[in-house]
Amino acid sequence: MALYEHVFLARQDLSQAQVDALAATATEIIEANEGKVSKTETWGLKNLAYKIKRNRKAHFVLLNFEASGAAVAELERQTQINEDVIRYVTIRVDEHETGPSVMMRKSDRERTRRREREGV
Repeated sequence: MALYEHVFLARQDLSQAQVDALAATATEIIEANEGKVSKTETWGLKNLAYKIKRNRKAHFVLLNFEASGAAVAELERQTQINEDVIRYVTIRVDEHETGPSVMMRKSDRERTRRREREGV
């Protein structure tokens, strides 16, 4: 089994609970095909560089998982069908990052800087 990272963008008008349900559905698909999800990160609602299907913002979600090619094909097939997902990408990686991803570290850094400015 190979290691993969799957990032999808969900429509901006969805609630956080609906986005979490999309991530849970993706996890179920992977596990139903004998795969294993090691990490799920929700990066939040972010601005897009350009409009995608009339959306200026999107909820970003990352899944790190280990699965067969058939599981990836089924995940991508189900993702294409879902109208709430506006874009997705699945990438095969040699190893998963330990700890939080770069996007999560970036948001932590921004929060820390904001606190330092307010404290001064």
